[in-house]
Amino acid sequence: MQNPFERREIWFLTGSQGLYGPETLDQVAEQSQQVASLLDDADSIPVRVVWKPVLTDRDAIKRTALAANADDACVGVIVWMHTFSPAKMWILGLDALQKPLLHLHTQANVELPWSTIDMDFMNLNQAAHGDREFGYIATRLGVARTTVVGHASSDAVGERVGRWARAVTGWAELHELRLARFGDNMRNVAVTEGDKTEAELRLGVSVNTWGVNDLVAAVDAVTEDAVEALVAEYDELYDVAPELQPGGARRDALRYGARQELGLRSFLEQGGFGAFTTNFEDLGGLRQLPGLAVQRLMADGYGFGAEGDWKTAILVRLAKVMGYGLPGGASLMEDYTYELTPGKEKILGAHMLEVCPSLTTAKPSLEIHPLGIGDREDPVRLRFTADPGDGIVVAMSDMRERFRLVANPVTVVEPDEELPNLPVACAVWEPKPDFATSASCWLTAGAAHHTVMTSALHLEVFEDFAEIAQMELAVIDEGTTTRGFANELRLGQVYYRMAQGL
Repeated sequence: MQNPFERREIWFLTGSQGLYGPETLDQVAEQSQQVASLLDDADSIPVRVVWKPVLTDRDAIKRTALAANADDACVGVIVWMHTFSPAKMWILGLDALQKPLLHLHTQANVELPWSTIDMDFMNLNQAAHGDREFGYIATRLGVARTTVVGHASSDAVGERVGRWARAVTGWAELHELRLARFGDNMRNVAVTEGDKTEAELRLGVSVNTWGVNDLVAAVDAVTEDAVEALVAEYDELYDVAPELQPGGARRDALRYGARQELGLRSFLEQGGFGAFTTNFEDLGGLRQLPGLAVQRLMADGYGFGAEGDWKTAILVRLAKVMGYGLPGGASLMEDYTYELTPGKEKILGAHMLEVCPSLTTAKPSLEIHPLGIGDREDPVRLRFTADPGDGIVVAMSDMRERFRLVANPVTVVEPDEELPNLPVACAVWEPKPDFATSASCWLTAGAAHHTVMTSALHLEVFEDFAEIAQMELAVIDEGTTTRGFANELRLGQVYYRMAQGL
């Protein structure tokens, strides 16, 4: 996956005014550059932070906002009121700004020089004053934003800004995302349906359908030499089942799996697609339902949704972008079945074939097993169990006038026993706050059975993304109760319907 952060930047804007004279403004510029450099140098912030000249009047502020809007490299702006920047001068700029906004409430110094403080110091270092003025006007105008408080040298501040930077990069990437659906969604399934036109308006994603036989043509065009080279790569990377090894009885099935991967990858690259869906009910001339190919493409950063589920494909791509460079991974997931022994409740998640190997650090096995649906040849797939650790599962549902995200932090655990007969990759987890509350709230929210599972991202990244996208986000976590969650959904329904206007 290409680094999504290297061509992006965040602008650092500093507010002040000319009341205190040019010498003070020179100090403001010097100190704001130092703050911007602290952020730019922070390892936890993956996007370049670019300092811009100090803003002291409304025309300059508006011009800067319009310039940020027009610059494709700029994914967001950070603002800080170094001195007292009267907020009326920010009205036109904030009204014009279309890029995500983070309000950094900080100051140049960490410690106060108690014994030498005079009015010159007070006039220069009054972000406590100026940021409150800015916070008022941003709230008065209804400007969506993230607020971070603390000194820029603090690791906690860097980490918090870094999470926001990942969210804004995900937002920018969605506005360039093209998603290819091979066929339609699974027949009679409700939750995988949705308004693709609204998705493009709200999220910027272009979702369109291509005939499966367009993919078949790409698969058939793959050369034998390319197939041989990729199969040799499989032999090196995975524990290949004996029947799939050179000379094995099912080696040809693995060769076709490689042909599928090469054809699918070629189709996506040539069309500029970053996400895709397949459907076992619409396979055209494909000999296998793509399994191994999908798993490996997800590992390379593509979004994927099974059974035509384009909303989950968007989420997988989003999680891949936002989590780039972090330990852990992201994958399509499905809540499949439960362990309901009192005190041991768990969820066993899996799918027919398509769970991404980024969820494990172990070496997957490459196997072939029958698939009872799809009416095609037995497909090849990678088999493994997700690594234990913290994770989040997130679903997207179309609620008619809006999209709803539902997020549930979980603890991924080892299975209670071995799973020798389960022929697919899987994950086992304990949802927060507990199984019964999580499942009840999930059902109450109308959350989908397909999700993205990420072991790389902090919940705050999704919270920031939802704020930027103006999407409803319902969180089921340690403090959730079924009664409180239901009330939050009712209030959210009223808010989001009213927010749509007439």
